[in-house]
Amino acid sequence: MRLSRRNFLKAAGLLAGTPVNPLTARAYGEIAANPTANPQNEAAADYTLRIAASPIEIAPNKILSTTTYNGQFPGPLLRFKEGRRVTVDIYNDTDSPEQLHWHGQMVPADIDGAAEEGTPFVPAQGQRRISFVPQPSGYRFYHTHNRAGADLAAGQYGGQVGHVYIEPRREAGNYDREVFLVLKEFEPTFSHGGDMPQDILARATKVKALEAKGESAMKVSLARGEPKGYEVGYQLFTINGRMLGHGDPVRVRQGERVLFHVLNGSATETRSVALPGHFFRVVAPDGNPVPNPAIVPFLWIGTGERVSALVKMDRPGRWIMGDTDDDDRRRGMGIVLEYAGRTGKAQWMGPPKFRWDYARFAKTGAGVTAPDETFELTFAKDNAAIEGFNRWTINGVAYSSSNSPESASFHLKEGRHYRIHMRNESDDLHPIHLHRHSFELTNLSGMPTSGVTKDVVMLGGYQEIAVDFVANNPGLTLFHCHQQLHMDFGFMTLFNYV
Repeated sequence: MRLSRRNFLKAAGLLAGTPVNPLTARAYGEIAANPTANPQNEAAADYTLRIAASPIEIAPNKILSTTTYNGQFPGPLLRFKEGRRVTVDIYNDTDSPEQLHWHGQMVPADIDGAAEEGTPFVPAQGQRRISFVPQPSGYRFYHTHNRAGADLAAGQYGGQVGHVYIEPRREAGNYDREVFLVLKEFEPTFSHGGDMPQDILARATKVKALEAKGESAMKVSLARGEPKGYEVGYQLFTINGRMLGHGDPVRVRQGERVLFHVLNGSATETRSVALPGHFFRVVAPDGNPVPNPAIVPFLWIGTGERVSALVKMDRPGRWIMGDTDDDDRRRGMGIVLEYAGRTGKAQWMGPPKFRWDYARFAKTGAGVTAPDETFELTFAKDNAAIEGFNRWTINGVAYSSSNSPESASFHLKEGRHYRIHMRNESDDLHPIHLHRHSFELTNLSGMPTSGVTKDVVMLGGYQEIAVDFVANNPGLTLFHCHQQLHMDFGFMTLFNYV
């Protein structure tokens, strides 16, 4: 019986969690500027982030301890101006070196926050000051980029996640207000052998050759008596650091157009979000406006993905906005949305079945320019090959901490147009992330597309996709699966400019 990873463990967990209830920008602990900065002190940073262990209350009498930014979860919303240089002081009050990754931004490698690219660590009990020009505009985020391995209290299993919004030089402003939401689980535990749901993506055409090879490798492993490799399940589920029913609701008025910015801050899980009686008009995946804003009944969001979507408030009442998975929602993955003047019990209605299709938001009938060069990448799983953990490979090679920058697998020349053709030889869904660049989706399971720009894309089991990017940000560039367990056990590689 193939079970969702989400339904593995309903018993005790190892980790701790996080919380505070940020909804709108102002209510959310937004850092508009460093509140302690002295205007006469030219050396003062514009923003300050402090990494430390903090107790967080996710429900009454449910207090967790985790590592956070500025003592809160999510971390403070940072609003930058496109093209206006900022200085950030990062303090690390923990006993372990840290990395702070500026996900989705085109920053230099020594700022990006990935040790594999050569970014200096923020030392334990130390500080690092950085300065960069925020770009591109739109919805980005920041998070730790430490590897966790088998430590479920480290890396993205903790509470080091925060929103970034880079305001464009010209703001469209076709909404009444914004609401920022981060989806996050806590108290992770290990178990053997669960599979994530595979009915998430439309155009889910499996490549028979990939399926045959992947299934054959798994059968050989199981025949040797190996269990399936470790996966991660969770005990507690939150939106904005609060379990469903605990914390302030999202308060709206009838007729408002609310722009929801939704971040999947999970270490390992694909998430969904529905709002009964309402529809989402997706305008910007991963912070990048789409050529064809499309209406969908609910959102599917891979690990590290963001979706900005408009919702017209035209169904007065009190509603549960939450995950379509009943078990996860009942255990906390939801938030109440309340119309002005409405009282009573918040209602939930399950949405219709729906598969996520990036092509809905693409240009119609537009061709794709041929690349200067194409990289062929095949992703594979060696079941339970590392002390019970799956080992992940790209073109047969698992990334190791002993890798040096000189061992970068792919070489770029500035200004050239590249295509990455990705083939998934496993049954797992992979959220694929390219650092310091954005890419255009150019082929989804054999269907040419154009116009959708992202920095994370979900690749389904035994499927293939292609993305194009321009080499316009010199330096070492990390490419990896954003699922923490996959990344930590080999699913990474480096691109280098030559």
